[in-house]
Amino acid sequence: MVILLIVPNLFQAQEFNLNNKESSLTVYGTSSLHDWHITAETKSGKIFFENLETGQLSKCDFTVFAESLKSGKKSMDKNTYKALNTDTHKNISFQLVDVKDIVKKGTGKFLLKCTGNLTITGVKKLIPLEFNTEISDGKVVLTGEKTIKMTDFNVEPPKALLGTITTGNEITIKFNTIYK
Repeated sequence: MVILLIVPNLFQAQEFNLNNKESSLTVYGTSSLHDWHITAETKSGKIFFENLETGQLSKCDFTVFAESLKSGKKSMDKNTYKALNTDTHKNISFQLVDVKDIVKKGTGKFLLKCTGNLTITGVKKLIPLEFNTEISDGKVVLTGEKTIKMTDFNVEPPKALLGTITTGNEITIKFNTIYK
C-alpha cells in the first residue's frame, strides 16, 4: 500500500539542478586558418518537469559564465572575451519559453521541440531549439546542437594578426548537460 502511494509521486513534478562537472558545452567554428572550438568550464541551470513520465517540461534555464570559455590558447580566449564584451556582459543564457512538441522515443527518452530566449552580449533572441532528453535514476540528460550567426547577437566575428585571420560568422553549439 505504501509503495502505491510513493510510486505516483516519482512521475509528478520535479526540479533538477545542472551538474557542472558532468556537463559539457562546446562551441565550434571556422576561420581562414583552421577550424576551432572553445569549451565552457562554468555552467549552471535548472530544469523543471511537470510530469517525468510524459517528458512534460515547464522550465529550463541554462547559463554559461562567458569568461569560462576556454580554447587552450590565451590569445584566442582574449579575442573571444573582447568579441563577447565580457566586461559588461558576464553571462550567456538560455531560458525556455515554450515546448512546441514532445516526441516519445522510448522509456524516459524524448525529443523536445522548443523555443527559448538565447541572450548573448545583452542581445536576447527567441530561437527554436530541439534536444533529446533521457530521464533515469534521478538524472536528466539533455543533448543537442544549435547553429547560430554571431552577428545576430551583435558579436563581431573575432580577427587576429591585424585582420589576416578571420573567424566565420556561423558557430555550432553542442551540449550534453546533466541535471540531478
